[in-house]
Amino acid sequence: MQFPESWLRSFVSPNLTTDQLAHAMTMSGLEVEDLRPIAPPTQKIVVGHVLSVEKHPNADKLNVCQVDAGTGETLQIVCGAPNVAPGIKVPCALVGAELAPAEAGGAPFAIKLSKLRGVESYGMLCSARELKLSEDHSGLMILPADTTVGEDIRKVLNLDDTIFEIKLTPNKADCLSVFGVAREVAAITGAPLDRPVYTPVAVEIKDTLPVKVSAPDLCGRFSGRVIRGVNARAATPAWMVERLERAGQRSISALVDISNYVMLELGRPSHVFDLDKIHGGLDVRWGRKGESLKLLNGNTVELDEEVGVIADQQIVESLAGIMGGDSTAVSLDTQNIYLEAAFWWPDSIRGRSRRYNFSTDAGHRFERGVDYATTVEHIEYLSKLILEICGGAAGPVDDQQLNVPVRKPVAMRVARATRVIGVPIAGDEMADIFTRLGLDYQRVDAGTDQEQFIVTPPSYRFDIEIEEDLIEEVARIHGFENIPALPPVAPSEMRPTNETRRSIHALRHTLAARDYAETVNFGFVDAKWEEDFAGNTDPIRVLNPIASQYSVMRSSLFGSLIEVLRANLNRKADRVRLFELGRVFIADKSVEAGELQVAGFHQPKRIGALAYGPAVEEQWATKTRAVDYFDVKGDLEALLAPAVPRFVKAEHPALHPGRSARVELDGKAIGWIGELHPRWLQKYDLPHAPVVFEVDVDPIQVKPLPALAEVSKFQPVTRDIALVVDQKIEVQSLMDELQAARAEPACKYVQNVVLFDEFRPTATVSGGLGADQKSLAFRITLQDTGGTLQDETVELAIRTLVDRLARVYGARLRG
Repeated sequence: MQFPESWLRSFVSPNLTTDQLAHAMTMSGLEVEDLRPIAPPTQKIVVGHVLSVEKHPNADKLNVCQVDAGTGETLQIVCGAPNVAPGIKVPCALVGAELAPAEAGGAPFAIKLSKLRGVESYGMLCSARELKLSEDHSGLMILPADTTVGEDIRKVLNLDDTIFEIKLTPNKADCLSVFGVAREVAAITGAPLDRPVYTPVAVEIKDTLPVKVSAPDLCGRFSGRVIRGVNARAATPAWMVERLERAGQRSISALVDISNYVMLELGRPSHVFDLDKIHGGLDVRWGRKGESLKLLNGNTVELDEEVGVIADQQIVESLAGIMGGDSTAVSLDTQNIYLEAAFWWPDSIRGRSRRYNFSTDAGHRFERGVDYATTVEHIEYLSKLILEICGGAAGPVDDQQLNVPVRKPVAMRVARATRVIGVPIAGDEMADIFTRLGLDYQRVDAGTDQEQFIVTPPSYRFDIEIEEDLIEEVARIHGFENIPALPPVAPSEMRPTNETRRSIHALRHTLAARDYAETVNFGFVDAKWEEDFAGNTDPIRVLNPIASQYSVMRSSLFGSLIEVLRANLNRKADRVRLFELGRVFIADKSVEAGELQVAGFHQPKRIGALAYGPAVEEQWATKTRAVDYFDVKGDLEALLAPAVPRFVKAEHPALHPGRSARVELDGKAIGWIGELHPRWLQKYDLPHAPVVFEVDVDPIQVKPLPALAEVSKFQPVTRDIALVVDQKIEVQSLMDELQAARAEPACKYVQNVVLFDEFRPTATVSGGLGADQKSLAFRITLQDTGGTLQDETVELAIRTLVDRLARVYGARLRG
C-alpha cells in the first residue's frame, strides 16, 4: 500500500521528520518498505505564461515562444512541443536550472543560454517526464489557468512530498486506508487525530431503489442511495487526481475516481451503478449454477452457489464485494446513479477472486474485514463529493442491517501481559495505550495482582479476539525498542557428553561421507506404497489428508526413497545415492486405555538408504559396474561400526527373495537390506534394481567405549584354509562358529577371520566337489603380544578351528 506523506499529515501530523515517522511506524508493525520523493530536487523552475507562439524560421518542428516567467521581462524560448499555444501556463526552467539526469547515476542536465537553429533560447518549457513526474513526454505539462506566474513549481505541484510504501500483515485490515494508518500514527506518537466529519447532504428527491438481501450470511449490511442528474463528464479536481496518482491509481472519470478516492482514504470499497441500466430492483444473493457475468475488466466468469452476487430482475449485475459488472458500469453519458456501500462477511469473499485468477482492491479489503458500522457515514461522504464535483440531486439513504458481527469483550490480565512482554508495564500505561488505540475498556481490580482489562473491540478491528491480541497491542504501542535485550540469568555450564551414544548428526555425516545425499520426505504417503513396500494392508490413516496420495502414515522409508529415485531418473540422473533419517508410524493394537480398546502408536526413528546405478563415477582406473548388494552392505557396516552386525537370509515384501537379509545386532533384528523385488521394478517403471537398507536408529546410536589393547611388537601369522561344506550352509553360520571358537585356549591368539573366496562347481569344472557342495576360503590372522608364535601353536589353533567346524557343520579341508 502506498500514499503520499501530505495525505497522511492531513489527518495527523506528529512533530517528527519523515525518516523518524517511518521508523516509528515500522517499529510498531506498519513496516515502511520504501520512502521515495515525489520528484528529484530542482531549482529555478517556475510557472511560465506563454504569451505568443511563432514558427521557427529555420525549423519546421520548432516554435519561438514569448514567455512571462515572473522575472520582470519577457523570455524568448524555443520549444518543439506539439501542444504549445498562446495563453497556456507551463513549467519553465530558467537559465541556470538543473534538471534530473535521464538515467540513474547520470549528471544533472543544466539549462544554459543557447542557440537553436540560429535563434537564442533563454530557458526551456518542460513536460512531466522532464520533471520526473511521469513518463508522459507527448507534450508540455499544462498547469491550471489560475496558477500564479513565477511561482516555484515545487510549491505549485507539491513536489516536496514523499511516497510512503508500507507492508501490512494480513491481520491489519484496519490500516488498509490513509485514515486507518493515521489512526495508528496518532496512537503511536500521541499526536492529535483530525477525524473526518460526515455531514449529511440535502435530500432533494424521494427516489429509492428496491433492494432485497436474500443472503444475510453473505451481506450483513447494505446501504445505498439514488442520485439523479449527475454530470459524468465533469473533470476530477486536480487535488484528487494528484492524490490518486501518488497512491498508485490512475484517474479514469469523476465518478470512478471518487469511489476509488474514498476507498483509499477511508478503506471503504463502494460501487456506483448506472441507475438507468438496472432492471427493477436489486437482489443480494448467492450465485446459481449456470449463471455468468461479464466484469468491468472484460472477463466473463461462470458463477455457482459459492459466489455472492448482486442481481436485478433479469441478469447478474455485480460480483459481490469484488468487482462490478459491465452491464451497469457508469460511462460519460451516465445521468442517474445508484451508490452502494455494504458490509460483506470476510468468509463469503475470501478466496473468490483467486478462483478467477485475478484480485481487486475491494476484495483484498473485504476478505480481511471492513468496518460495518460506518456504511451510512461513508455513503454521505461519497454523496458530498459527487454532488460537489458532478452535481445532481440526492435521494434518501436506504440502510438495511441484517447480520452484523457482535463484538465480544476480550479480557487481558495485567500480570500475564507483563510476563509475556518480559518487562513491567504499569496498568495506567496500559489504560493510556487502549485509550490512544480507541479501544473501549473496563478496568477491574486496579492496583492488585488480579488486575485486568475487559476490552470491547471497535467495529473496524477484526484482529482482536483473544488475550494475546491485546498483549500484542500493548507491546506495539509501548515500543519494541523500549523492551531491553537482557542477557540470560541462568548459569552457563558445560553439559556432559555421553561417549557411549552417537548423535543423529554423526549418523548423517557417516552416510554423507559415503557419497549419499540426504532427502527429507513427508511422513504421510500413498496407501499403495504401504501395501507394496511394507506389506501393510491396514496402515494408519490420515483423517484430513492434504492430497489423496498422502492418505496414510508410513511404516517404512522404502516408498519415500523409491519415489525420490523416480524423480531423479525422470531428470536424467544415472547414478543416485540417497538416505533419509526420519520417523515411521506403527500401530500397536495391544495398547488399552480404560474401558476402551484404543490403538496405540509407535513412532521410531529409522535411517534408510538407496543406491542405484554405477558403483563409482565413470573413470579411467576402474571398469564401470552396477552397484550390488555387497557395496551397500559395506556402507551399512561402516554406518554401524564399531558394532558388528549379522546378516540373516530372510524375505521382505519389498526385496528380492534371494538377495535380501535381515540385519541383526546383539541378537535383535534392527532392519533390512537387499535388492528391490523385480515385481516393483515393472510397476514403478525402474530400468534397474536399486539396493536399499533400513535400520532402527536407537540401537545403532549405542557406541561402546574403546578398550585399550597392547600393540604387539611381533609379526602376525596368517594361514589360509579352504573348507568344503554343503551349499545349504550359510557363511554367516560358519563365521559365528569361528568367532565362538576364539574362546577356546588353543585359539586365543586368533585375531581375525576373513572370507576371501567362494567356489561352487559347474557342469564343466567340478574342482573335486560334489554338485551340492561349495568351497569357502578363509584367511586367519594370529598374533601374540608376548612373543613370536611357534609353528606348533599356530597349527594347533588352525586344527582346533577346522575340527570344530567339522563337528558342527561337517566341514572338511579341501584337498
